[in-house]
Amino acid sequence: MQTLQTITKRRSIRKFTNKPLSQQQIETLLQAAMLAPTARNAQEWDFVVVRDRAGLTKLMKAHPYAQMLSTADCAIIVCGDTQRETAAGYWPGDCGAATQNILLAATDMGLGSVWLGVYPTQERMDAVANVLALPAHVKPFNIIALGYPDEKKEDVDRFDPAKVHYEKW
Repeated sequence: MQTLQTITKRRSIRKFTNKPLSQQQIETLLQAAMLAPTARNAQEWDFVVVRDRAGLTKLMKAHPYAQMLSTADCAIIVCGDTQRETAAGYWPGDCGAATQNILLAATDMGLGSVWLGVYPTQERMDAVANVLALPAHVKPFNIIALGYPDEKKEDVDRFDPAKVHYEKW
């Protein structure tokens, strides 16, 4: 699949089949995540993979909009380690870049995914950190639900030339 085709086809998938992902597929997604750019090449991310049904259920209870985890095969929680941050305040952007790589790689692999925001809502961050027993310096950025899609969504064109400004506003 060509890059722009993958970007066009990436959609938030919230219903999954019961077909499991392979360990190799998960590792490929994590490799894609770790190829993302970061400020000063800090790579201050960590990833928690949850495949256990009990763990996914706990995450559903910790996040008010995570019901799709009931059919997802696994979740990857993208976290920022503030102790490894070399440019203050950049970990969310760096984690966002890693997240986008996971979403695009999943689409390219024929998988479904959806980004569930955790950061910056403190209540969600605390709840997810508690479920995962994260150290205080590790901040959960989001939960990515993954699996084989059990729904099909049409491609969309979101290009809006009114939102483009050249040289100045």
